[in-house]
Amino acid sequence: MVEEVLVTGALTQEMIMAGESLLRSLDKSNLDTRGALWLYLSEENCWRLLFALPAVRVLGPKAVYKKIRSIINKLPENEPKLETKDITVTDENAPLIVLLKGAISTGPGISGTRFSRNTINGHFIEDAYIYRLT
Repeated sequence: MVEEVLVTGALTQEMIMAGESLLRSLDKSNLDTRGALWLYLSEENCWRLLFALPAVRVLGPKAVYKKIRSIINKLPENEPKLETKDITVTDENAPLIVLLKGAISTGPGISGTRFSRNTINGHFIEDAYIYRLT
C-alpha cells in the first residue's frame, strides 16, 4: 500500500526521511542535484521540497518534474511517497539558492542542517531543512 506524506504544518521525521530517500534516488539516476532542502512557506502554512538542478535550465522544469515523477513511481512500496505538488524545481543559480549557498555549504553528500528564523543579507528565512547546497 502506498503511503503519501502529508506536507503541512510541522516538518515531520517522515517528511525528512522521504526527502532524503528521494534525493538518494535522484543521485542514483545521475540527476545532478546541487541543492536539496525543505523550505517552509509561512503564507501557505506548508513545506516544499526544493531541488536546484542544472537540468532545469537545460531541459526545462516540465521535463525535470516528469523525470522526478518517474523516479518517485519506482520507489519501493514500503517507502513514504511525496507528491510532485509538494516539490519545486529550480535552477541552481536561482536567487534563493545563491543566497543560501552564501551562508551554508554542505558539500556533495547528504547532510541534515536545520536553518530556522535566520536573516541572510536582509532576507528572512522562516525555516528550512537542508540536505545539500553545493
